[in-house]
Amino acid sequence: MTDIKLGEVSKPARNAEPVVKLAPPRSQARDIWDQFKTHKGAMTGLVILCLIILAILIGPFVWQIDPAYVNPDAAKMILGRNKPPTWAHPMGTDQLARDLLARMLYGGRISLAVGAVAMLISVFIGTGIGVLAGYFKRLDGPLMRLTDLFLALPLLPLLLVLMMLFGDTVRKVVGPEAGTFLLIVFAIGVTSWMSSARIVRGQVLALKEREFVLAARSIGTPARRLIIRHILPNVISPVMVAATLGIAGAIITESVLSFLGLGFPPDFPTWGRLLYDGVDYMQLYPSRVILPGLAISLTVLSVNYIGDGLRDALDPRIRGR
Repeated sequence: MTDIKLGEVSKPARNAEPVVKLAPPRSQARDIWDQFKTHKGAMTGLVILCLIILAILIGPFVWQIDPAYVNPDAAKMILGRNKPPTWAHPMGTDQLARDLLARMLYGGRISLAVGAVAMLISVFIGTGIGVLAGYFKRLDGPLMRLTDLFLALPLLPLLLVLMMLFGDTVRKVVGPEAGTFLLIVFAIGVTSWMSSARIVRGQVLALKEREFVLAARSIGTPARRLIIRHILPNVISPVMVAATLGIAGAIITESVLSFLGLGFPPDFPTWGRLLYDGVDYMQLYPSRVILPGLAISLTVLSVNYIGDGLRDALDPRIRGR
């Protein structure tokens, strides 16, 4: 037996295999972000959407003009109304000599807020119905027939009926401004949850037969805990993709309602309302229609491309993992 003196370091054998240092483990969020960055359209959409959000959040503090201010002297003069873009008014003025840039910035806040809140309502309803229909077999038939019923109903007449039935009540309770906002986002949210419900139902039907769900069920895990701890975390990916696309759909729906005169009143300068106000002057002043239409188009395209990038980044089969 060989004695080893204190202070000596034993040398490795000549034929010993070299030690291979493993790379540190990568987080799932980092892996998803790396895959998302490879999607050029998604990155371009993310940059454009961030610029739009920064403009509508910071712009009113830089361009400090009241969007509802009517200059009485300019409004009396024909030259002060419907002015083309100038240094004083980079986007021109409307028929009441109000600054269109200030109205575009303020209207962007309302339009994006409508899209975000309506998306949250639709995703919450759709996820709940999809989970219940996919996990509980006795609820699958009735809930899916309810989904088919909403899919068969025409969207605009249904929105009009909801706003006529609950419009006056909501405005009396919370006020005219907040009531109009809540009414529109609620009407859009409760009529756009069907796609989320179908996506989540399909995912739950596949997940409830997986081994980890069967194992949790075999040890007596209650259904509520099993859904919250094991089912819902695994359906987040398709829900996130549906949420991004839902924002774009809600913005378009609000614009259509405002364009038809069924949305926000004239003192709410949403992008759809600006389109509605500019139609009568489209031939003489095309910028009145082009600018808000361009803002809506860029926002919707950006959100759609971000949704495509998220779908590719969250799908492990596309990531090659």
